[in-house]
Amino acid sequence: MSTTELQNKVIDRIRKIEDTDLLMDVNRLIEIETPEEEIYKLSPEEIIAVTEAQNEIKNGQFLTDEEAKKDIREWLKQ
Repeated sequence: MSTTELQNKVIDRIRKIEDTDLLMDVNRLIEIETPEEEIYKLSPEEIIAVTEAQNEIKNGQFLTDEEAKKDIREWLKQ
């Protein structure tokens, strides 16, 4: 059975359901599997920034958690 045939079969069966609770359950299941949120697309500038950050990490140019906390504590003392 093709995807289109399966979709049509499911739609036909859903149209025949009159049980509100069952329809609500079906709707919840569909919402879980297919969120309506659009996937965020990075701008060209964001892609460049992410690429640069990945390269910095590869080259060891980052702070450990402890180093970052130490820098923050020192910065807050000023």
